[in-house]
Amino acid sequence: MLFCQFAKSQSLRDISNGLRSATGNLNHLAMGKTPSKSTVGYQNQNRSWELFRDYYYVLLESLGQQAHMKRTKFKIRSKIFLLDATTISLCLSLFDWAKYKTKKGAVKMHTLLDYDGHLPAYVNITDGKTADNKGAYDVPLLRGSVIVADRFYNDFSLLNAWDSNGVYFLERHKDNIKFKTLKELELPEKRHQHVLKDEIIELTGNKTKDKYPRKLHRVALWDDKNQQTIEVIANQMSWTANTITELYKARWEVEIFFRDIKQQLHLKSFIGTGQNAVMIQIWTALITILILKALKTQAEHAWYLSNLVAFIGLNLFVKVGLHSWLDNPFAKEQPPPNKNIQGVLF
Repeated sequence: MLFCQFAKSQSLRDISNGLRSATGNLNHLAMGKTPSKSTVGYQNQNRSWELFRDYYYVLLESLGQQAHMKRTKFKIRSKIFLLDATTISLCLSLFDWAKYKTKKGAVKMHTLLDYDGHLPAYVNITDGKTADNKGAYDVPLLRGSVIVADRFYNDFSLLNAWDSNGVYFLERHKDNIKFKTLKELELPEKRHQHVLKDEIIELTGNKTKDKYPRKLHRVALWDDKNQQTIEVIANQMSWTANTITELYKARWEVEIFFRDIKQQLHLKSFIGTGQNAVMIQIWTALITILILKALKTQAEHAWYLSNLVAFIGLNLFVKVGLHSWLDNPFAKEQPPPNKNIQGVLF
């Protein structure tokens, strides 16, 4: 299945024939015999996808530390997580178990992304109908951590559960919430001109006030790129308005992760139609992106992720030292041999 991801195989036959063509190079994988098409199909149907999920989390404990990359440092000691969900479309006539719309199937990948390594700390895969905020109730909570989310998680029952468990949250709120201002904070005169409003508020809606009776820190900022005002709320009163805006900007990293995993890996089509096969392919894609990001961080060469995926696919069974190749992928041109072996006399 990792070969399927790197080679972007489109079918079981592609996997079997692709591995068969590299038979002499499979010894280091302890594969005495290339798996046939029927063998791969049988394993996709019968081997539980939970094995691949557990394997991802085991690898995350070791390789995840190596995948940490340079990032914007905030003046807070809390662990930062970015929460969002993405929809993976499926053909309902083939994947009849993936209910989404009348003529369209899908699964939804609810992802809690670790800001340090830009890798999922937790993934919950549901049917396409599950709302983003409903899928977030299963997200494990780390006391003292920060969860940054978009407006689809503006569920005050969910926010109250996070707050009660000692989790800080920061999210964009909906335009129609009702609140009253308890205290308006001063804005810096010469810095952070994008901050329009900084205040402490309290919800006044009949239902929302019962769901979340505590105070909230509200910040309005101007998004110059999209020419719009963005309003966010947090349950941390001591953060500055600029820290809140920078934290919210960091949420874009989860969108980049979704783009990478869909564009660089094999998730646009599936080699099996059963639910187990689809889950296996999604989790092996997550394992692949984990390995790629760890290798990218370790390499001295400044790889782009797209180039790294392409080069590994081209050199998948080339016998070469992996780390030396990652550090220096392009061999230097050798000077032409000297044709004048004997010195010229005249």
